[in-house]
Amino acid sequence: MNKSLEKIQSRRELFKSVLRYATFGMLVAFVGNVFAKKRRLTRKGICINSEICQSCRIFKECDLPAALSVKANVNENR
Repeated sequence: MNKSLEKIQSRRELFKSVLRYATFGMLVAFVGNVFAKKRRLTRKGICINSEICQSCRIFKECDLPAALSVKANVNENR
């Protein structure tokens, strides 16, 4: 009886570890996909913030056409 309990427990541990690592792997893949998409869109010149420039965190460093247009309009109005 003792050996059968050890097998059941080891199967449970195996199932837990497989589930844990599969979840971790899916999370890493999702986060990697998000960062890759952000970089790909930035390289193509597509805004990642739906072109809401003035409330964007990286507005000062942004060189996309929409941001440059907003910066020019702000400078003209001052």
